[in-house]
Amino acid sequence: MSLSAKRKWRSSEEIALQFLEQQGFKIIDKHVKVKIEGVEVSEIDAIVEDEKGEKYAVEIKAGTIDVNGIRQAYVNAQLVGYKPLIVAKGFADDSAAALADKLGIKVYQLKDYYLVEAEELETLVKASINNIIQELLDILLTEKKLSPEEYDFLEEIATTKTIKELADKHNTTINDVARKIRRLQKKGVLSYKHKNYQYLRLEAQLLVLRENIRRIINKINLILDQINSSLKTMKN
Repeated sequence: MSLSAKRKWRSSEEIALQFLEQQGFKIIDKHVKVKIEGVEVSEIDAIVEDEKGEKYAVEIKAGTIDVNGIRQAYVNAQLVGYKPLIVAKGFADDSAAALADKLGIKVYQLKDYYLVEAEELETLVKASINNIIQELLDILLTEKKLSPEEYDFLEEIATTKTIKELADKHNTTINDVARKIRRLQKKGVLSYKHKNYQYLRLEAQLLVLRENIRRIINKINLILDQINSSLKTMKN
């Protein structure tokens, strides 16, 4: 699941910049080259502007920031004449925190769910989506036949937004409806994997769709059989 350092950095950068926009900053530029007399000496991750028009040179770290990172952010900001700003998971140690405070550097410490292995989170989300798609395809391709009662109940699930709405429709309790759903799960009609009613509703919609398609195909086959039978009779 581990991806390249470059991909990891890009994911962290995107999350950090989105966070800054949520804080009211406007993204002015990204990956700004810092030059002295035409010679490139550094690069600033981003230039942002606050609501008062004050510009900041932004240093983004996917992990924690140490003393060297603090110095780099400060020097880069001085070179372009903007205020220094850092986005990171936190400080590597107390020395880094003390230096940032002494230099007056604005530091946003994002919690783990912002910058911890952002590229792995992206991969996991894609894998989860693929799994759900596969589960839904399995529902459509299953050969299990539905009884008329099961079909009617699934159709009601498919057309109600909440389990309470379904219970009200039956003039019964949520517990009674839940027991009927569990019976379908035990029979393998509905999945046990997801307890969310909206997913059950999606399952029901697919099962009803599959059953409707099966009925249409059966009708078409019946009509074709009748046509073939009529043609044979005419020939004889």
